[in-house]
Amino acid sequence: QLQASGGGLVQAGGSLRLSCAASGRTFSSYVMGWFRQAPGKEREFVAAISWSGATTHYADFVKGRFTISRDTIKNMVYLQMNTLKPEDTAVYYCAAGPEVTLRNIARQYPYDYWGQGTQVTVSS
Repeated sequence: QLQASGGGLVQAGGSLRLSCAASGRTFSSYVMGWFRQAPGKEREFVAAISWSGATTHYADFVKGRFTISRDTIKNMVYLQMNTLKPEDTAVYYCAAGPEVTLRNIARQYPYDYWGQGTQVTVSS
């Protein structure tokens, strides 16, 4: 089970830190990812991190602004979002998958577990 939190309303240029708490099982060997879905749009990949935390992968539109990290001991994943833009407004979901590879890391299908989402709204 994954529980995302930390969303809210922020002005453009501001920052938010999303958290994803994993429970019910150990996700330490899973790739963890963040996706987002804006109104009227399809869910899209944002960022992912390997089980060790050594490797990260970002969508081009967040590179240099967002940072994904994880605390395996606490079973937590974080998404630090800086320099937020109105187009970052979306519901953000955390996800976990045991069979995620570099070839499918930005696709939804290899992620078996999904959180309920947290709303991020960026005002201009």
